[in-house]
This record gives sequence, C-alpha cells and structure tokens, in this order.
Amino acid sequence: MDNKQWSSVEESRQRINADICPIDERITVPLAEALLAVLAEDVIAPFNVPGHDNSAMDGFACLLADVGHAQENVKEITLSVQGRAFAGHPYTGEAMVRGACIKIMTGAQVPAGCDVVVPQEETTMTANGDVVIAANPRRSKGLHIRAAGEDLRHKQVALAAGTLCFPAHIGLLASLGVERVVIQRRLRVAFFSTGDEVRTVGEALGASDVYDSNRHTLRAMIERMGFTAVDLGVVRDDPQQLAAAMDAAVDAKTGCADVIITSGGASVGEADYIRTVLAERGEVRFWKVAMRPGRPLAYGKIGGVDFFGLPGNPVSVMVCFYQFVREALWLRAGRRGSAALPLLPATTTTDLRHARGRTEFQRAVLVQHTDGRRTVTTTGDQGSGILSSMTEANCFIVIAAECEAIAAGDTVMVQYFEGLV
Repeated sequence: MDNKQWSSVEESRQRINADICPIDERITVPLAEALLAVLAEDVIAPFNVPGHDNSAMDGFACLLADVGHAQENVKEITLSVQGRAFAGHPYTGEAMVRGACIKIMTGAQVPAGCDVVVPQEETTMTANGDVVIAANPRRSKGLHIRAAGEDLRHKQVALAAGTLCFPAHIGLLASLGVERVVIQRRLRVAFFSTGDEVRTVGEALGASDVYDSNRHTLRAMIERMGFTAVDLGVVRDDPQQLAAAMDAAVDAKTGCADVIITSGGASVGEADYIRTVLAERGEVRFWKVAMRPGRPLAYGKIGGVDFFGLPGNPVSVMVCFYQFVREALWLRAGRRGSAALPLLPATTTTDLRHARGRTEFQRAVLVQHTDGRRTVTTTGDQGSGILSSMTEANCFIVIAAECEAIAAGDTVMVQYFEGLV
C-alpha cells in the first residue's frame, strides 16, 4: 500500500473487523465469574420461567365471570374471601367457586380456576370480612397475572452463544438455576509503550522525559472489558528491543497473547520503528487513517496474533482504542453483534472548526435536557496531548471528513461514552 494513501475511518474499521478471527477455546467457570465473559454455547431453559402463573399485584385472585360485568346497573361486586396466597406459600384450600376470591400477594401462585387478579386499590373490605370490588367491564382474562413461561419457555434458547454477559444476563442465568457456564476463555492482550523519553511512574524524570500514562490507560481499558492485560513495560526506541518485546508477546511459553497493542513509534519519525519491526515479524495491513487525532495507526498480524500500533499522544491512544481496538477485541473474543459506540444527534452550542479531509473526534460534554433536547459543548482546546479533556468529556463529536464549517445551533452526531473512559 502506498505510504501516502490514507484509509477512511469507516474503511479502516471494516477492514480490521473483517480480518479478525474469533478465538475458540472454551472453559467452564462458576456463574460468579461470568461477568463480561462471552458464552461459548447456547444456554437452554430447563423449565418454564416463571414456573407457574403468579400475581403481578397485591390484591384478590378472582373468576372473571364474577368481576367482568358489563351491565350498566352493576356498580360493584361483593365476594367472600376463601383464603390467602403468599409468595412461597400457595393457597391449598378448597377449589374455587363462584362468588369467592383469594387474597393474594405479588409473586404468589395464582390458585387453580382464578383467571384475573383485581388490585387491592380497586377494592374495599366490609365489616364481616367480605371484599367489595368496583365493576370494570374492561377486565380481561389474565389481567395482572404473569403466565407460566411468560419470560422463557422450557427448552427455549435463553441466551445464544456469542452473548456478552452483563449483569442482566447473570441474573437470567441464575433464574434458570445455572451454576456453571461454558465461556470463551478471556482474551490475553499484551501491551507496551515505546520511547526513549518515556519513564515508568515512580522513576525520576529527566529534563525532557515524561511519565508513561498510555500504559496505565491501556491496562485500564483492557481490564474494563474483562480481558487479561499483559504489561510488557516501556521499550526503548531500538529495533532489537522492539523485536524482542513482540517476540515475548507471542511466545507460547510465556502465555501467547491474542492481541498486541503498542503506543508510540508508529509515525514517520526517524526513531519510529514499530511499522518496520512489525513488517519483519509479520505483516502490516495498513498504517495511516484519515482521522484526527490518531492518524498514525498501524494494524497488522504476527502469525495469528492481531497487532495495533497506536500513536504516542495520550488522547490519540484513547480515540483509536474506542474507534477501532475495542470493537476488534470483542470480535476476537467471540462476541456476536456490533459493539460500536452508537451515534446520537445533538445541537452544538458553539462554532466548530474543522479542516476537510479527515474525520475528527472532538472531546465534548453532552447534556440531555428535561424537554428532550440534547446539546453538546466541546471541552475547549482539542490538542491530542491534553489528557485532562478526556476526564471532562462524556462524548466525542464526530465531524465527517467532507464536512466544512459547523455553526452554533447546527445538529452534529456524537458518540456517548459515559462510563467507558
């Protein structure tokens, strides 16, 4: 590929995603360890959920024939209370008869024969303990009753292979009595920073040195996704040291990585060796993306290991990670379905500067107003070294490459990432 040729953001994303091969190495873990894991096989419901008809309200379980009157002259119905039903303590008395009802609590099993539940607030009690129910011709069979199998039917696929387990999925698995689940083993993601000026936190800084924030940011982003982060430290701008670090990452004896991520050294400077070393060890698929920040993004392969060479500027690292690496990692882990950050329309409160030719991701704050409006305001200076802007932002304003001037009051598209960064 001609070094002067730049790929668009969308083209780059599609090329990377099409190139990713999901791992297929299954392990079985306790349910408590399945958060942010990808299911390796379908989970089949072993029984109906719920297992029986139960009440959705505190009230009275009745026969619709008694309480579904449509006659204008019928204002209320008086029923005798035949018994009580509580969650975990079903009614076990005599069969239901016309003119009677069962006092029932939310979650309690609906007694056989009852086909409607009347909420308590639609009733009053008489002095002798009967219940008076207001007539309502709109009552229908099954009203306020959760039917057996309403959530899941016996032998239904409850969760499909490739599902990423969030808290709701963990709860669903628990409702099925699942103690252990078969998942794809978690990705091993090796990462290191490059640069002679980069110092590890805790070391003394020289006159032109900087502390390595990128490695800590990468570790946090990787572990936030539930993957195993393999920290290979800081590697100097030396081809032999870079080659040794890449070899260590793919060495089966030390736990072969599925993905390698580097920061720095992917540009065109005299000391930027990442692309050259990657080409010697494997294959460079492409290395320039028409975006800002984050243009010098290298993507390639070392054997079966995916490689991402990210820029050295702190903001560029995060932008590239969330635009390309995050989704690719989920695909590598076996997750099905799109993991891309969603785009939302919002109104910009300020004019936005932009040079045509590159897709730009500006850090900004999105506000959802009570009247439904969304407004967005940039964090200020958009320099790629201003990491504090990422701590202030909750979204990216995405400005298309072909876009020109954007005025205050215009509609823009934003990627909301609250909770990710």
